[in-house]
Order: sequence, then structure tokens, then C-alpha cells
Amino acid sequence: MRVSAIQMNQGSDKPANLGQARRLIEGALAADRPHIVTLPETWTNLGGGRDSRMNAAEILPPVGSNEAGGPAYEMMREIARGAGIHIHGGSIIEKGEEKLFNTTVVFDPTGAEIARYRKIHLFDITGPDGTGYRESALYGGGSDIVTFRAGDTTFGCTICYDMRFPEQYLALRRAGAEVIFVPSNFTLMTGKDHWEVLLRARAIETQCWIVAAASHGSYEERGAMRQVYGHSLIADPWGHVVAKASDGTGWATARIDPAVTARVRRDMPVLEHRRLA
Repeated sequence: MRVSAIQMNQGSDKPANLGQARRLIEGALAADRPHIVTLPETWTNLGGGRDSRMNAAEILPPVGSNEAGGPAYEMMREIARGAGIHIHGGSIIEKGEEKLFNTTVVFDPTGAEIARYRKIHLFDITGPDGTGYRESALYGGGSDIVTFRAGDTTFGCTICYDMRFPEQYLALRRAGAEVIFVPSNFTLMTGKDHWEVLLRARAIETQCWIVAAASHGSYEERGAMRQVYGHSLIADPWGHVVAKASDGTGWATARIDPAVTARVRRDMPVLEHRRLA
């Protein structure tokens, strides 16, 4: 199974973001013919402040229904059906009753939604450069571990800041995950020191493939410019980075080889050896 991680430079113009995502997905399909494509975190909106996020938010139809969703939801559904692939929708902004949610939706090759995950760990920190982030001011947090099947493979869902909490990844491994998605908007200041090492650590300790589609470049947030790190990557269960996107927009593609997963888990059965947690 081939997977492509799309790297975007999105901003606060939702229609432009949708157009960029479509072009990049089409480019990856033409060049690499992936079976599953994944997008970055909140690829429909990055920056612009509260109003921009509210305007980009979509009300999601009930899982399993035939009801129509918003523009991003329907675009992913249409691409999945038209190309005959799975689409892991990175995350989009979901409009809840009281708060927004940072939410992943996944579509199968018929265009049916097969998984939905709300980001559990919210990004409330002060970065090394003094910039403050308070995701919980607008977003509610999820609580459920989510996996789904594509072909013969079980995939797990996480989003960005979740990667700093290895217990979530252990729970996904115990739930049968062989591949874990980590769509992200990782800040430049933390990304240059922590991005790759954290993703490789999550791969090594869970013995899962890690697929991390990321946003790259600059965006405007309430009159100030911010930067995200990019470097979308795919790591194998031994922690080797087997594909990585260059700076700018683009994608990284790799083949998920179940034989590699089986060999690593057979030769070093850490899940069976675990005594704590």
C-alpha cells in the first residue's frame, strides 16, 4: 500500500486552501499513484484570527449518513470516490454546539466516511520565542481513541500536539494500529528541535509506521506573521525516515510494507515485554 503525505502552505482563504489541496492531491496521484492520501492539520484554515476560524468551520453530517457536508468534506468525499482511494482528511475545523473541534474525517474509495477523530490534546503553550498559543480558547478536546481499516491494514488517528503523549500511541498500538497518522501545524521554533525526533520515537516505541503530513511556511495571525516547520515525513517501524518532503508545498510518498512491521515486532516484541502501563 502506497501512502502520500501532502504538504501545504495554507492561509486564511478557505477557497484558496481547497484549491491548493486539490492540486497537490492530483499531483501526487499522477506521480505516485498512492492508495491513501493524507492532508495536514486544519488545512482549510491557518491564521486570520477567531472570525476566520469560525467562518472556515463546517457542521459535519452524522457518521454513516448520506447527508451532505460542507465544501471541504464534500471535496474529500468526491476525490476519494473519483480516484478510488482512501482520503485521510488531516483535520478540518468542525463546528460544534458550543465550541469548535479539530477533527479528522476519513473516506473510503466509495466516498463513505469510515472514521472521525477529534484532537485530544490541545495546544496551550508558550513557544521558545515567547509566542503564546491557546487552542482551548476556541476548541473543545476529544476523548476517544480512533482506528480504521483500509485494505488489510489498521490505521490510527492522532493530530499534531498528540505526538508528545506516548500513552496515546501505545493505546493505538494495543488497538491494533500498524500505521499512525500525525497531521500537523508544527511551529518552526519547536519543529527544528523536536519534530523528527518525536515522530521517530513514536515509530520506534509503537513499532508502527508514522505518517505525518505538515503545513510549511508563513501565515498571518491577527496582524503578526507566524511560521510552521513543514518537513512532512513517513517513518517505518524501526524509526527510519523513508520519505520526507522538501521545503515548500509538495508531498512525500512511501510504500507501507507489512513484512517490515511483522519482522520488527517479531524480533523485538516490546508490547509483550511491557510491565508498566
